[in-house]
Amino acid sequence: MSAPSLGRRSALGLVAVATAAVVVQQWSPWTTSQASTTAIGPVAASSTPAPREAPWADVVSDRSPGGTSLEDLIAGLRVVDALPDVDGYDRGCGTEKKTGRHEACVFGPAWTDDSAAPSSHNGCDTRNDVLGAQLTNVTFKPGTRDCKVVSGTLADPYTGAVIDFTSGRDTSAAVQIDHVFPLSRAWNAGAASWPIDRRTAFANDTALNLLAVDGPANNSKSDSGLDTWLPPNAAFGCDYATRYLTVADAYELAVTTGDVEAARTVCGSTPQGPSTAAGQVG
Repeated sequence: MSAPSLGRRSALGLVAVATAAVVVQQWSPWTTSQASTTAIGPVAASSTPAPREAPWADVVSDRSPGGTSLEDLIAGLRVVDALPDVDGYDRGCGTEKKTGRHEACVFGPAWTDDSAAPSSHNGCDTRNDVLGAQLTNVTFKPGTRDCKVVSGTLADPYTGAVIDFTSGRDTSAAVQIDHVFPLSRAWNAGAASWPIDRRTAFANDTALNLLAVDGPANNSKSDSGLDTWLPPNAAFGCDYATRYLTVADAYELAVTTGDVEAARTVCGSTPQGPSTAAGQVG
């Protein structure tokens, strides 16, 4: 095994590197404008709004949940009572053995290195990019140019536990890479109308939407939003909720009234005035 390495990819510097003493550090979200009011759901290519500049283009390194109030963040979001169930979501990219059906691959191949996401085209898949950046005491498989993570330590933000990670068929699932704003939920929240290159970048956005976490906790979350799931580690609850809403803001995804209420509850925030809930409701 190669020698332990920390902070090996500067492109991932905005993702907090966990330590055994500090479960999570603050990250630096991205500057975004107020969300549009475009209806949720798939639309014809000719009517698809031009995507905004990638959310990692205008980084403000000092912005954090402490620097931008939760209510300011919520005010820029599009809030709906419930997300629609939009047809067409299919994460798989292969061919079904029984039917021969080609899967739709709507967010691109899993953990592809070929996207517009921050760390892409570096010769390493996204999963290993995240493991290499967010684990400590990392060792890499020789001959992979510090790509394939063999072992490391994760201070898991979702449970507060310290996990010793070892790559292997029976052990790798102990640490999974979570989309803070789940892919299937993003599809229903507006991503169904995006071009495939934007969806692929979203699915591999190492700087904003991906966290290395405890596998069972991630399985428990599944495709839930804030309205039905929060990390069992209460100390990380507000950070998690703020990141979820920050992803929604950056990518102009709708959130539910339940998401907003959960964020306010876990962050101990009380809205000021009768109509500070969101930019648009309904």
